[in-house]
Amino acid sequence: MKQTLSELLRMSRICRMVFATCLGSFILVIFYFQSMFQPVMRRNPFMVDGCCRKGSRNALQELYNPTQLELSGAAVLHQARRDQVVDSCRVYSASSRKRRVLTPGDLKHLVVDEDHELIYCYVPKVACTNWKRVMMVLTGRGKYSDPMEIPSNEAHVPSNLKTLNQYSIAEINHRLKNYFKFLFVREPFERLVSAYRNKFTLKYNSSFHKRFGTRIVRRYRKNATQDALVNGADVKFKEFTEYLVDPATQRDGPLNEHWQTVYQLCHPCHIHYDLVGKYETLEEDANYVLRLVGVGNSLRFPSYAKSTRTTDTMTAQFFSNISTQQQIQLYQLYKLDFLMFNYSTPSYLRLD
Repeated sequence: MKQTLSELLRMSRICRMVFATCLGSFILVIFYFQSMFQPVMRRNPFMVDGCCRKGSRNALQELYNPTQLELSGAAVLHQARRDQVVDSCRVYSASSRKRRVLTPGDLKHLVVDEDHELIYCYVPKVACTNWKRVMMVLTGRGKYSDPMEIPSNEAHVPSNLKTLNQYSIAEINHRLKNYFKFLFVREPFERLVSAYRNKFTLKYNSSFHKRFGTRIVRRYRKNATQDALVNGADVKFKEFTEYLVDPATQRDGPLNEHWQTVYQLCHPCHIHYDLVGKYETLEEDANYVLRLVGVGNSLRFPSYAKSTRTTDTMTAQFFSNISTQQQIQLYQLYKLDFLMFNYSTPSYLRLD
């Protein structure tokens, strides 16, 4: 009797072990086949966990792991641009002793869109007026629908857009880590000539003439007329570049944002930008951003007047009137922007 009971208990244990083994194997088989039919998402260090609001993929997920075939080629291009920035920052960091930590004051050019979780660093003379218009449409919650219906002066009113420096340190860190961050850049010397043409050759910019023009004329023009000293409305490009490379200008403080380097405005060695758009491919890159955000079907980036654009040929003409020494000094001033955003050294420069 005892032997029979012992055998029954042993058989019961064996049955339970067999059942547990079969159940475990069955569960493993289920997970295996389930994984076979689920898409694999390559993990990216800048990917936001989970999905975005309203059950759709957010801009970061669509950028780093595109689901649409036509976006895959663009993803490769923008990865190369990100790599170029990272490599340039690494070289600069190795060759420079400068170390600094960003403060909220450094973030005043970073415009925040809470609804779409975007951060845009605006760079003057790189379509920033139209980008601000677009950001006003995105953040306006229906108040605006057409960017071009927004007057240009209204686009530059600070209270119409929220910038990152208006947040607490914890809120800043959260947004820098989780939001889609982008900026647009331009060939540095074309941007510089564009800034000069806009701020010093147009009559309506009298505030710039008074603020900077009079100072430039006073410092660098011999036998200046009284009118020039008072109004500063006829600054020559040669005088403007002399002002830029003068050590006294550097001691005065940061350059004005219209001719400050992108490196100093947007801090790409401290902030990881997910996308670097270029002025040379403005509409293509801008509308790619809007597609990533999920508004590409309802919002298009405004086209711009190509007839008034500062070109490479025009820039070469302006640079032909300044000395070799000034050309070298200017290149050194903007060199990091050239390298970081993969712009070749202009052929018209006399650097030897």
